[in-house]
Amino acid sequence: MDKTDYALTFACYGQLDYTRQCIESMVRHGTPLDRLVVVDNGSKDATREYLATLPLGGRIYNQDNLGCGVAWNQGALALQAEWTIIMNNDVLVSAHWIEDLIGAAKKAGLRVISPSLVEGLCDYDFDTFAAQAGAKMHEAMRVGWCHAVCLAVHRSVWMDIGYFQPVPKLLGYEDTLFFHEMDKGGIQGGTTGASWLHHFGSITQTAMKQERGLRQKAGLGYRYNYKLLRKSWLRRKLDKAARNRQLQTWREEELARYGMTMRGYTQGGKIIWD
Repeated sequence: MDKTDYALTFACYGQLDYTRQCIESMVRHGTPLDRLVVVDNGSKDATREYLATLPLGGRIYNQDNLGCGVAWNQGALALQAEWTIIMNNDVLVSAHWIEDLIGAAKKAGLRVISPSLVEGLCDYDFDTFAAQAGAKMHEAMRVGWCHAVCLAVHRSVWMDIGYFQPVPKLLGYEDTLFFHEMDKGGIQGGTTGASWLHHFGSITQTAMKQERGLRQKAGLGYRYNYKLLRKSWLRRKLDKAARNRQLQTWREEELARYGMTMRGYTQGGKIIWD
C-alpha cells in the first residue's frame, strides 16, 4: 500500500510514557512516522521535547487543552490523504495494521472503519496474539458499529458530513456527535477482525478527571451534551437498547464461530471477551 494514500493523527495531553509506547510500536512494525501528525494539547511534561526528536509528518502545539475535536481536525487538515486514521495515543499497533484496516474497508465498501481491540494492562504477548487473531478473524466484520479509539475515515466523509465539532468543553463527546452525523448522512461504519490494537484504556480522560477532582465513574464532559443530539429521552433509550441487542448478537455469533470477539479486556493475565 502506498503510504501517501493515508495519514495518521493523534492528540496528546501529558502521559508521555503512553505516547512513547505507541510510537515505539509503530516504529517496530514499520508504520512510517512521516505520515503521522501529533497534536499536543498543552502538555506540561516532557512530551514536546520527545516529539522534537522524531521524524514526524507534523507537530502542532496548542497553548491550551482544546479537546479531541479541535486536535483531530487540526491533524486531519495538516496532512490530507485519501484515508485519515484518527487514533488515541494510549494504544499499541500491530504488524500490517493499516493495510489490513483499510483493505477491509475497501473490500466491504465502507468509508469509516475501526480495528478490533484488547483493552487494559498489556500483560500478554500482544504482537503474537494480534498476528494469530488477525488471521483467525480476517473475514469478520461488524457493519454498523465502530469506535473512536481508532477510526480510518475516507476523505469523502469529510466532504459529506464535515469534521469533528471543535468545542473544547465537549471533553470526549466529539465521537458521539460524529457518529450521529454519520447516521444522519447514511454513512455506515464498521469494525474488522483483520486488524488489532491494544488499548490501555482512556488514559488521558482518567488523568483529566483526576485534575478536576472527579470520580472515575463520573462523566468528564458537560452533563447536558446529549441535548446536542436533539433526540427525545425515549428515542435515546430505544436506540441504546437496539445497539446493545446488536452488540450482544455479534458477540454470540463471534464466540460461536471464532471462540473470541472483536473486543476484549485483560484480567488476571487472561483476555475476557466482551
